[in-house]
Amino acid sequence: DAKYLDITSEDGFHESVALELINNDPRIMFCYDWDGQPLPKDHGFPLRIWIPDRYGMKQPKWITGIEVTDEYRQGYWVERNWSETAQVKTTSVIDTVAVDNIIEKGLQRLVPIGGIAWAGDRQISKVEVRVDGGDWQEADLRTPLSETTWVIWRYDWPFVDGEHTFEVRTYEGTGTPQIAEQSPQRPDGATGIHSYNI
Repeated sequence: DAKYLDITSEDGFHESVALELINNDPRIMFCYDWDGQPLPKDHGFPLRIWIPDRYGMKQPKWITGIEVTDEYRQGYWVERNWSETAQVKTTSVIDTVAVDNIIEKGLQRLVPIGGIAWAGDRQISKVEVRVDGGDWQEADLRTPLSETTWVIWRYDWPFVDGEHTFEVRTYEGTGTPQIAEQSPQRPDGATGIHSYNI
């Protein structure tokens, strides 16, 4: 019986995707256009697969061949000792500390701090920021475009002159915190609290 799609790409990339996974997740799709236009080359023309909640190493672009097979073949990155499943890890990042855009609010001078948080379809319930190891302060969240897209967050920090370290952490929709312990990208995705120094 057929169990896998063995997908190959123009650049030599290949990946096996279980038919069971495809059959159980109606969000998975093969994409060939974008808003009624052919898929741009840099986004995978002529065909790519989109698998929610998996890192890109499990989602071939520039697909040139699909074979239905009963035998599993390790994917390109699995052969190189990366994760078999590549399930996304919950993460949050500080993208900017806008010290050049101070907001005057009464007697306060506020610096917008912003970034993204992401947990795949587990969604984001809260983002917190702290400065110089102080108390965690809750950030404001922008409504995401869908249940699987990044959440943009913002925290207005009461400005204090000098050098500072900012940290961010996030919580999934169920309240589960992101993993605080630092780990590298390899083999299955980085974890840890992101910090930003000014």
